[in-house]
Amino acid sequence: MSVSQINRVFIARLAGTAVFDPNGDPVGKVRDAVATLRSNNQPPRILGLVVEVPLRRRVFVPITRVTSIESGAVVITGLVNMRRFESRAGELLVLGELLDRSINLIESGESVVVEDMGMEQTRTGDWFINRVHIMKKGSGLRRKGATSTVQWEEVTGFALPEHNQGVTNLLSTISNLRAADLAAVIQDLAPKRRVEVARALDDERLADVLQEMDEAERVALLAELEGERAADVLGEMDPDDAADLLREVGEEKAQVLIDLMEPEDAEDVLRLMTYEDYSAGGMMTTEPIVMSADYSVADALASVRAREVSPALASQVFVCRQPLETPTGRYIGMVHYQRLLREPPSTLLGSIVDTDTQGLNPNASLHEVSSYLASYNLLSVPVVDANERLLGAVTVDDVLDHLLPENWRLEHRDSTRGTGPKLNLSDVAGSEVSEEDLELDNQMEEEAR
Repeated sequence: MSVSQINRVFIARLAGTAVFDPNGDPVGKVRDAVATLRSNNQPPRILGLVVEVPLRRRVFVPITRVTSIESGAVVITGLVNMRRFESRAGELLVLGELLDRSINLIESGESVVVEDMGMEQTRTGDWFINRVHIMKKGSGLRRKGATSTVQWEEVTGFALPEHNQGVTNLLSTISNLRAADLAAVIQDLAPKRRVEVARALDDERLADVLQEMDEAERVALLAELEGERAADVLGEMDPDDAADLLREVGEEKAQVLIDLMEPEDAEDVLRLMTYEDYSAGGMMTTEPIVMSADYSVADALASVRAREVSPALASQVFVCRQPLETPTGRYIGMVHYQRLLREPPSTLLGSIVDTDTQGLNPNASLHEVSSYLASYNLLSVPVVDANERLLGAVTVDDVLDHLLPENWRLEHRDSTRGTGPKLNLSDVAGSEVSEEDLELDNQMEEEAR
């Protein structure tokens, strides 16, 4: 396959570009580029791309495997090592570590900010960063200064560590990612950048990200936030996830954060923390959709449409007597989403409520909860106390979180380099790959890095 005529690419614009194998089958998306600095301020060499493949695994693809970079598509060939990407000493993530850095123009000494970086391919096929798109710092009332693209040799300061590095341009490359995907990106950043990105996210967005992170990683990240900011983020999390996180940070730290939370949020979290982690009470959310029997189908559908309601919670509306805040009045039953779609908007919930689905005791075990969901094909199950008051609901996604092994969000990281499963892109259908091919592939990857 001939190399594309495009031989200069700005890397921030490349982020999110689809990656294909030689047969045109999708492999994943570009998330970053890996570079290494060179002596005497020479342009950094591009070693490869970080590509996100299915199941949010981020892998390293040597730049030698890139046969074409076109508008909206990157084509690669050969065997791709499916081992999870980990940055090595001397390697830099271009978007994750170099964007938003403050550097200086050599000629004037003026401080500027990196907005993007351009890599170019030489006649030998190697790629180097030799263009830097910069923004001068604004003056007076201007928040932004003039932008321009300069040669790598015209700037200096990349080799020096920087504290409080900005994140504006980095966030622009990942702002459209779903929370789970953004969590995967953040976990792969250097610890310093991870904290800088977390501090720049708004409370709701950071709460969503923390809910998708590995336990150890989110505890460490929460510890880097100021006490009041950490409490605000916990208040935006689902109460069950906030309770899980507070269990992980230690009793003393948890109490400090609870004292800083809004009383209403703290009350829900404290109630959940009284239950065992792997019980129905420990897994439930205290904020299901709850209505009384005199609400209409139209009212229920309006609540289901709310953006903040998860698909699992939106599958059922729980019908109870007043009060409707958990713990509610007596639990009556539930109305399934599909039933709502079949009825006229004016129909009252009391006339279509399913009273056969009984709630579980808050002390019910994980096995009891998962068996109940499976037996009755439910996406959430009500949790009721001895007085038949609705305490909350356990959703299938929370059950899966507890059924899967610990740290399931972080795929196995190989303890040694040069080992790991391979994806044969020349034959995705699955022809066998010889040990000689794998050894040659490992050698080529080592040479690239």
